[in-house]
Amino acid sequence: MVDAIRILSGSAHPAFAAEVCRHVGVEQCRTRTVRFSNENILVQIEENVRETDAFVIQPSCAPVSDGIIELLITIDALKHASARRITAVLPYFPYARSDKKDQPRISITARLMADLLETAGADRVLTMDLHSPQVQGFFRIPVDQLRAAPILCDHLRATRDLTNYVLVAGDVGEAKEIGGYANRLNLPIAIVDKRRDGHDEKPRAVALIGDVAGKRAMIVDDEIASGGTLMEATAFLLDRGAISVEAVAVHPVLSGQAVQKIAASPLESMVVTDTIPLAEEKRIDKIEICSVTGLFAGAIQAIHDGSSISRLFR
Repeated sequence: MVDAIRILSGSAHPAFAAEVCRHVGVEQCRTRTVRFSNENILVQIEENVRETDAFVIQPSCAPVSDGIIELLITIDALKHASARRITAVLPYFPYARSDKKDQPRISITARLMADLLETAGADRVLTMDLHSPQVQGFFRIPVDQLRAAPILCDHLRATRDLTNYVLVAGDVGEAKEIGGYANRLNLPIAIVDKRRDGHDEKPRAVALIGDVAGKRAMIVDDEIASGGTLMEATAFLLDRGAISVEAVAVHPVLSGQAVQKIAASPLESMVVTDTIPLAEEKRIDKIEICSVTGLFAGAIQAIHDGSSISRLFR
């Protein structure tokens, strides 16, 4: 049993965990989750995990709070079952946007998530495309951040003639990250100057840095939540002369009426990954899904073997 890999899944994204297990070539570790009438949760590990290398897969998705508690309880159960090492695998990190104290009397909740994971017993964390890179610094345990850009860029090259494309950052905050896509695809970039008042999720595009006239615009973002930024940017780019607008994003949060907005909009298509489960009713023709399960499987194997992870996404 010593050094054996055990991959466990919470209830958030079992299909993702199953694919990771298939790539790694191991059976998923059996667990049992019970939700009592008082809304308490019990998690039982149904196999021997003593002295094993355990990986718990649980992205942040609805219901977010239930998923976080289930993850913490699972990690604690593994700790008390004498797992040798526990890695929390969070394809989409919870509360990643709450990474700074930019208003009075608020929580830096991403730091709180880090503290909770460590307290529960996680020895390390594996995640993908954090909203802000400083979240890694909130931990006192190793954090490996995978990048979806190589997989998404390969998909774009395989499915599109990119000759007349321009990559667009939906706001100034995304400008740095878009450079990785531009270098891989050898494409020019533009930036939408967006302003947002409070937390109303109604951003306003006020200016454009760069040129999109006569070009096919590809908006790049780390996540699509309510779709407000995407819809505003799409209309703004078309008004500035873009002949079409598409989008590529890592995390398809797609909360509220986001899918309906996308379906009714002039946005031609949107490419996303499977870090978050996409319900069947959200799988409209405009949305293309690229799987990153193979990348996570490679990272899990590398962590287990002690080999390099960075080689997976150079």
